[in-house]
Amino acid sequence: MPIQPADPRANYLAHRAELLAAVERVLEGGHYILGPEVAAFESEFAAYVGAGHAVGVASGTDALRVGLSALGVGPGDSVLTVSHTATATVAAIEMAGATPVLVDIDEASFAMSPQSLSETIDALKSTHRFKAVVPVHLYGQPADMTSILQIAAAHGLQVLEDCAQAHGAEIDGRKAGSFGRAAAFSFYPTKNLGAFGDGGMIVTSEAAVAEQARFIREYGWRRRYVSDQVGVNSRLDELQAALLRVMLRHLDQDNQRRREIAEAYSSRLARSSYVLPRPPAETRHVYHQYVIRTPKRDQLRAYLSERGVNTLVHYPVPVHQQPAYQGRLAVAPGGLPVSETVCNQILSLPMHALLSDSDVETVCEALLKFDSP
Repeated sequence: MPIQPADPRANYLAHRAELLAAVERVLEGGHYILGPEVAAFESEFAAYVGAGHAVGVASGTDALRVGLSALGVGPGDSVLTVSHTATATVAAIEMAGATPVLVDIDEASFAMSPQSLSETIDALKSTHRFKAVVPVHLYGQPADMTSILQIAAAHGLQVLEDCAQAHGAEIDGRKAGSFGRAAAFSFYPTKNLGAFGDGGMIVTSEAAVAEQARFIREYGWRRRYVSDQVGVNSRLDELQAALLRVMLRHLDQDNQRRREIAEAYSSRLARSSYVLPRPPAETRHVYHQYVIRTPKRDQLRAYLSERGVNTLVHYPVPVHQQPAYQGRLAVAPGGLPVSETVCNQILSLPMHALLSDSDVETVCEALLKFDSP
């Protein structure tokens, strides 16, 4: 069988008894929406991240959208983020009624470039009412939050972290998601902490932000069936919450296995021509993806596929160059040269906690044979 980039089914098989027990508990409990499982998972996940509060929603995109709205971001406001990300990051800003402004990324981390962020604010502050910054912790590597927070504070901007790919990642021992006023997580099945359906979470240490997010996620209700403000229908269901509680117990172990796989890749490929991940010493990468760079990306991908190694490209087209957004989004004054360059060179190798040592070796052997003179 081909080696797959991700394998959510393997998570089920590895924890089958615990997961089925959780399903049975929910089905027999008779409470299926915003009940005790959601409340328990919110509490457990907030504690894991090191935040005071967590609010479960229906998806990672909704976590961004509701999180921004809970911070008071809306029509007339501009939000700074990156173009090298899942479309969801930019789509959520527009869903909140705000205007995305895109900055470039750092070539080594693939995350937001503080220099591009600062230059963009300075260049466009006369034409945009900047309200927030959304740094993306991409591929499991945290962005430079120290610099980003300093820049945001200097301009009076709020920070909402996009942690969709960074469950358990750290900077100086502190979890990603605990740095900004709020953070958004996705529990899409292929994430480091994945559900068996969809789901998302907003985390914050501010009670007022959490309260606002809870109102927004369910029609703006403070009293049932009475909307005191405009809201949406975005609720994490009891079944997914129960399953996620099981998987949260295994997250650190799974992340450690991902790091072991990454170390094996880095060791075996150290003398190759591929550009490999180089996480800073102060960060703890959780390798949602192990991403290499090569100018021969498309040829390499075809070569690996022929040998039973399937790969992915995250992401082949920067958001500002996609048909739905091209020509209508503001970008950094110097353009987005790094974002536009890396999208033609990046390749995500197979990476999940149930990948075997034999599979890792097979991937490395194929990569080295392609790279040999």
